[in-house]
Amino acid sequence: MSAFEFEEEDFSTQFNGRTILRILGLAKPHLRWLVGFIILIALTSLFDSYFTYLGKQMIDLGILGEDRLALRDIAVRYGLLIIVQSVNIFGFIYLAGVLGERIQYDLRKTSFNHLQALSLSYYDRTPVGWIMSRITSDSERIAQLVTWGLLDIVWAFFNIVTAVTFMLFINWKLALIVFTIIPVLVVVAAQFKKRILVQFRLVRKLNSKITASYNENITGVRVVKALRREEENLREFGDLTIDMYKAGYKAAWLSALFLPSVQFLSSIAIGAIALYGGLQAQIGGITIGGIHAFISYIIFMIWPVQDLARVYAELQHAIASAERVFSLIDSIPEISDRDDATDPGSIRGDIEFRHVDFFYEADKPVLKDFNLHVRRGETVALVGPTGGGKSTIVNLLCRFYEPKSGQVCIGDRDYTSISLDAIQSRIGMVLQSPHLFSGTIRDNIRYGKLNASDQEIEEAAKVAGAHDFIVELEKGYDAEVGEGGILLSVGQKQLISLARAVLADPEIFIMDEATSSVDTITENLIQRGMEAVVRDRTSFIIAHRLSTIKRANRILVIEDGKITEMGSHAELLHKKGHYYRLYTQQFRRQLEEEFDPFRAPSYQLKSV
Repeated sequence: MSAFEFEEEDFSTQFNGRTILRILGLAKPHLRWLVGFIILIALTSLFDSYFTYLGKQMIDLGILGEDRLALRDIAVRYGLLIIVQSVNIFGFIYLAGVLGERIQYDLRKTSFNHLQALSLSYYDRTPVGWIMSRITSDSERIAQLVTWGLLDIVWAFFNIVTAVTFMLFINWKLALIVFTIIPVLVVVAAQFKKRILVQFRLVRKLNSKITASYNENITGVRVVKALRREEENLREFGDLTIDMYKAGYKAAWLSALFLPSVQFLSSIAIGAIALYGGLQAQIGGITIGGIHAFISYIIFMIWPVQDLARVYAELQHAIASAERVFSLIDSIPEISDRDDATDPGSIRGDIEFRHVDFFYEADKPVLKDFNLHVRRGETVALVGPTGGGKSTIVNLLCRFYEPKSGQVCIGDRDYTSISLDAIQSRIGMVLQSPHLFSGTIRDNIRYGKLNASDQEIEEAAKVAGAHDFIVELEKGYDAEVGEGGILLSVGQKQLISLARAVLADPEIFIMDEATSSVDTITENLIQRGMEAVVRDRTSFIIAHRLSTIKRANRILVIEDGKITEMGSHAELLHKKGHYYRLYTQQFRRQLEEEFDPFRAPSYQLKSV
């Protein structure tokens, strides 16, 4: 399955500071919230350290010194600060929640907007599940890092700063003993960080493939059931989940090992303080309350370092997610407007393909030195074997792709000098597999012209031949179509798709195998609607059902990227070439009598 074979970019295993800065830059539009958030965290950390200092005074003055007035004063200060601290904690939690939601909204909006600008080729090579994973789970993880992850990091920083400050104030000699353990903790943390990051990058990569697999199997469930692919899909999916389990297990194992390593080092520091502090207390170098405060400050300072196991895991996970989200946002559209591109106001005019070469893969050319001149208002039909280049021709016309060499001209003007919006907003397309969006029939038809009135929608449906079946539904135009139009038949979806194109009133109209999957009755309805749409418009019709293109001004037989036959329906039949063979395979007996002027009808031959 394509989702399994898609290989995304492998990112460096080195810690990427630029990625971190870019993640933090997501909070720049919400700087007020971020500054308030950091100030409240700093105040919370400062008050936590001061509570420990009040505990020292309570022991030294109130308990050992038996000073009841000092004890009462300390208790009052403690109570008042608890109230202020409660407000601080409420404030930074509230700001973290708001900031996280805003960043996640901005990130998803940016990603979605960028997806609209990407060229069709991006979607051809990128699984839907990979894209969905970037916009959902990866975006959420980044937002969590900017808020709750930043909270942990900032809180840890201020905890260490305030603890160090109070320790130096109480006894600078004991403080120096504590400081000797900090470089060791930093080295240990750095070594664990490298290994954890590698594993979480692998976890995010495998998560993308699993999401893609979910999407592929759910959307293709009918094929899976019909071909009895459940066991094989389960095996392939199992391989993916096992790989992700192993990578996640190793990351969790490293994170778990990090915590006892830090605890072991911190216990050495506490033991050294207890030993040295006890000796100092005997000679009056430090009070009992001071030793208690020192041990509390060590725990207060070591706690953030111990918590780095979780913080690092979240940080590396978020970096791995950010690299993939940013790779999506940084994707450059292969097709974009030139600096001098303009909107001419109309793209009516002759269309020319001048010596066009095109390929999807360099060693497999689809069109080579292709030339075609279509007059304004002409209806051109494209027929031929699958893979011959028919859809490529209309994709180039729509500028979903651009020629590798040569020119496509509209109105004797190179179409790269015309803006993409000017071209694509004036082209109407009805595809072989019609796509409807969740919502009502009315909403789906209105998609062709967002400001259309209900009357215009109904008129478009009548022209397309969709009105009769719509009014027979229980809710008529307000009937829900379901996800992808699943509540309607293929023929009904196709008629709605045609009505949508009619409503858009395009200047160029394209029908790409629009009748290949419908019954004869629906085909006749589409045919009538199509005739109304192509009138006075330049139109391209791709068809395997050749009955739908009899009235085309010209029919082109496309084989191996070249025009091998060209002419009207009757002219091509008279030539008895490839088109004749294609058509007679569908209507042999009828054609022999109707279109061969040199042969008497069969009933006349029998009477001779």
